Amino acid sequence: MRFAFLRPRSSQDRAHVAPSARRRALSFALAIAAELILVLILLTLGGEPRPGRPDDRGNGPISIDLAPEQQATRQASAAPKTTPTRPQPPHPAPPRPRPAIILPTPERALPILILTKEEMAAADIAKLGTPAGSASASQGSSPGDSQRVGTGPNGEPLYAAEWYREPTDRELSGYLPAKMPESGGWGMVACRTAARYHVEDCVELGNGPAGSHLAGAVRQAAWQFLVRPPRVGGRELVGTWVRIRIDYTQSPAD
Repeated sequence: MRFAFLRPRSSQDRAHVAPSARRRALSFALAIAAELILVLILLTLGGEPRPGRPDDRGNGPISIDLAPEQQATRQASAAPKTTPTRPQPPHPAPPRPRPAIILPTPERALPILILTKEEMAAADIAKLGTPAGSASASQGSSPGDSQRVGTGPNGEPLYAAEWYREPTDRELSGYLPAKMPESGGWGMVACRTAARYHVEDCVELGNGPAGSHLAGAVRQAAWQFLVRPPRVGGRELVGTWVRIRIDYTQSPAD
C-alpha cells in the first residue's frame, strides 16, 4: 500500500498561479463588455434616426453613447419646445340687476265707487230737477226736455209719460177689479221705457180711492202701452223711468 502526502505550496507556486487567474478574469470582463457593445449597436440600429444627424440606416457613421444620462439629456434638448400659453383674462361678471324702487303706499287708500250707467246718469248735476213740490218742479233743465216729476226706483230720475198712442177702453177694461168704485178712480205706476215705445218692469205707485186696486189694473194692462222715451238735451233716453196715470170714470147710463 502507498500513501500520498500533500505538501503546502510554496511562494513560487502561488506566484505562478496568480497571473493565470487575473488573465481569466480580464478575459471574462472583456467578453462581457463586447457583448454589451454588441447589444448597444443592435439597439442603436433599431431606433429612429436622430434629428441633426445622418440616418443610422444609411451609409453615415454610427455613434454609440455609452452613458444613458447624456442620451436622456440630448433627447430632452432635441424635443420640440412648446410655446407657453398666456393666461386668459377672466370673463367680466354680468351686471347685477338694479333693485326695483317700490314707492310707499299711503296708509289709507282712497275709496273708489263703481257706478252703473243709470247711477251715473242720476248723479249728473246738470240733469237734476228742483225738489218736488216747488213751483218749477214740472219744468225740465232746458226747453224741449221732458218733465221730471220725482225719483223712480233705485233713486233714478222719474219723468212724466208722454203717450205715443193712448190705450183704448177695451185694452183697459179687461183688467178692471171685480168691485169697481161707482165714482171711478185712478191708478198710477212707474215703468221703464223700452224699444219701439213699449214699457217694462212696471211697479205700482198708488191708487184712489184707497183699496180700489186700480194701480194693479194699470200695471197688468201696461204691456199694451206705447209711450215716448223722455227727452233730455235733445235726445231720447230709452231705459229711463216714466210715470203713467190712468183715470177711470163711470159713463152715465142711457
